[in-house]
Amino acid sequence: MDIAHDLQTVTAQERALVFPRFDADRAWQLGAHLRELAVARSHAVAIDVRTFGHTLFFCALAGTSPDNADWVRRKSRVVDHFRRSSYAIGLRMQQAGTTLAEKHGLPLSEYATHGGAFPITVDGVGVIGSVTVSGLPQRKDHELVVEALCAQLGADYSQLALATV
Repeated sequence: MDIAHDLQTVTAQERALVFPRFDADRAWQLGAHLRELAVARSHAVAIDVRTFGHTLFFCALAGTSPDNADWVRRKSRVVDHFRRSSYAIGLRMQQAGTTLAEKHGLPLSEYATHGGAFPITVDGVGVIGSVTVSGLPQRKDHELVVEALCAQLGADYSQLALATV
């Protein structure tokens, strides 16, 4: 995996995947679509869609544990804090050879820079929340979210997908 290339791709994803509007119904559609993808692929994941401070969709599929819900919470807090995907922040920390605790004083018990949390951005408003998946390797968590966002927003996933490793 090329960190610089992944960072460039994630930045393009974050710019492209913007909702014209977002509400509880849209959150349900996004969460349900992610669940359908995960079930069809036999992924044991937890899925969370939230605006800041308000969970709109959550499910934990068979094979998950309470740890997955905690990972969701910690990854989504990274999006809350930085308004960027948890994968992008993790890559930036890796590139700089540091951690959130060292660079920003953020405890690892509350923040996780592993891939899987992606900002929900509304055109003309900005980042209003996050969509998070936990249960797969971090790059795959991130990509599952991006794939679902592309489907919901009518974007071409093949143009926004991370390079195959």
